[in-house]
This record gives sequence, C-alpha cells and structure tokens, in this order.
Amino acid sequence: MQEQARKIVMEYFNSHVDKTDNKQITLDDIYVVWFSKTLQNWKALVSTTVSDGMYYEITHNGNENETYVDVYKKWENYTVKGE
Repeated sequence: MQEQARKIVMEYFNSHVDKTDNKQITLDDIYVVWFSKTLQNWKALVSTTVSDGMYYEITHNGNENETYVDVYKKWENYTVKGE
C-alpha cells in the first residue's frame, strides 16, 4: 500500500515536472510522512526530497477499488501563540 502510494507520486511528479528542469525522481526520492489503514481503506501523506513545497494525499477507497490523489503546495507556515 505504501509502495503503491509512492509509485503514484513518482508517476505524477515525473509527468508534471517542468520539462526545462530536466528532473525525474525515483522511489528513493519519495517518503511516506503518515499512513493509516482501516478495514479495506487506507490513506497516505507523501512527500519528496524535491524542495518544491509540494505534498500529496493518497486515499484508497477499498469499497470502490479507487484511489484518489490530492496534490497540495505549502503556501506558508507560521506560529500563533496562545493568549
């Protein structure tokens, strides 16, 4: 399951990367940040070693045998301190 999620991200990245970057990634460049499985369903949050701010949410619906891919870009990170 986790390897399947990593392969999905690799294929997505390699097919969407700007051709002028001349960059392709392998499974060694992809890692699972978080993974959960319940019954026939699972979800993985996946990132890469490429410093592009992208991360990927891969969700598998075992009832329908479908896998959904959400692609996000980190926009900002800041701290809000309690009062």
